[in-house]
Amino acid sequence: TDAEVGIRKKTFTELQTERLEQAERSVLIKCPPKLNEEKLLQYLSSHGNINSHFFFENRGIHALIEFSEKDSVASLQDAVGVPNPAEHRVVPFKSRLFTFMLKNPVSQAAEETPFHLSPQSHIPVQELIQKLCHADSISSQMYILLNEYQLPEENIKLRFLACSLVQDFARAYFPDSMVKPFGSSVNTFGKLGCDVDMFLDFHDIRKHDTKMKKGPFEMEYQMKRLPSERLATQKILSVIGDCLDNFGPGCVSVQKILNARCPLVKFSHQPTGFQCDLSVSNSIAIKSSELLYIYGCLDSRVRALVFSVRCWARVHGLTNSVPGTWITNFSLTMMIMFFLQKRSPPIIPTLDQLKELADEKDKHVIGGCDCSFVSDLSKIKPTKNTETLDVLLGDFFEYFGNFDFRKNSINLRKGKEVNKPESSPLYIWNPFEQDLNISKNVNQPQLEKFVAMARESAWILQKEDKTQQLINKEPWGLAALLIPFGKSNPSKMKNRMKGMGSETIRSLLDSLKLNNANSRQKAVGK
Repeated sequence: TDAEVGIRKKTFTELQTERLEQAERSVLIKCPPKLNEEKLLQYLSSHGNINSHFFFENRGIHALIEFSEKDSVASLQDAVGVPNPAEHRVVPFKSRLFTFMLKNPVSQAAEETPFHLSPQSHIPVQELIQKLCHADSISSQMYILLNEYQLPEENIKLRFLACSLVQDFARAYFPDSMVKPFGSSVNTFGKLGCDVDMFLDFHDIRKHDTKMKKGPFEMEYQMKRLPSERLATQKILSVIGDCLDNFGPGCVSVQKILNARCPLVKFSHQPTGFQCDLSVSNSIAIKSSELLYIYGCLDSRVRALVFSVRCWARVHGLTNSVPGTWITNFSLTMMIMFFLQKRSPPIIPTLDQLKELADEKDKHVIGGCDCSFVSDLSKIKPTKNTETLDVLLGDFFEYFGNFDFRKNSINLRKGKEVNKPESSPLYIWNPFEQDLNISKNVNQPQLEKFVAMARESAWILQKEDKTQQLINKEPWGLAALLIPFGKSNPSKMKNRMKGMGSETIRSLLDSLKLNNANSRQKAVGK
């Protein structure tokens, strides 16, 4: 739609700023099970005009209400009562989370009206496979998967609201601070149900630096000095973590992981249903989010391919929500971007090409790392490549099934294979911190498993007879790739495993077992 194109063409920063501002004008209301939507909106409208609203289910019905003016939130807060202290002692922190109740539930319940609930999780893979079988091409299968898994507008609004509610706590101590989401919530590649990565940002404070330059005097704040920035980060997160734990309505399972490489506070935000990770600003992580945002906006095939390959990798146990020697979603996404840079003609530009298009305001050097690239999407020429997703999916598996991982590394700055600087099995250059390998955690057996699965998938796509499979009502195309391979015909798989070391095969079998053991426990650190 034109509206979507309008949203898409905003720069990353413009869109972020707009969403953060919307979130500050929003409230979250827990509703009674029997609800008349019109009456709720009528009641709330007495505090000001409502811009948008939606309902979702998360241990009860909730409504996110976005007012046109921030003052409406204050007006509503003035009119809201405090829970009865006779039943529970309460922490008297007044947030933007409310409970809406009917004074006379029996008579008012009769006026109940049905209303639409926005999805908060995606359909199970089995159900997805059924849907995919009815499509007419692999390309349309991939768009069906994208539509089922991507974050709808409402879910993104809810993520920004979760950040905004944490920001209310941070601002009690640091009035200028902001809490912003990064990573999958904002880079156009998040799937329904993914965690919310958020960071506390004090960088706007530095803008004041320029104001004192004129005249003979200088003034600065007296601030507590600490031996390292890391210690400051740990102290700040420790206090905010305690604050959420002790006073935050609906903040449960708060874990402070302050000795990690990147200190963070993990918590579960019950009102929105999100698992959240809060850290202190990491400018390079933001730049990575923006780079992926640009790639995701340039061509609709980019996101369709990423969502399909990630889903495929999850089904086959190549990725996992628990940290370990698996390929991460971020590494996998970077491999897909690299593959798209290598097409002829390329579907997306290299990072060096994006840097050439950058103007003065796009120049960013962070801690010695050059993070400059163009932010205005309209300056990037659309690709002349017209390949279908059917071709791209098959070629992706073909390309990495035969990639010389022993010798070559993957470099998105240049968009070409470069000799590996060191001997990690999989070497993907960090686009900004040039001396880092983002896939350093991946071991040889996991990489070989990836190669084996990629070859198997390329082989299935080449060999299949779609008409026959449609007649037999068998899964075909992408659907055939989302069924664990050992299950349909183990003997075929064994033939193509010849020539792989026994250690690798053993690890393959182990990881298949692990998959079946359904290791869905959450990561305790990124």
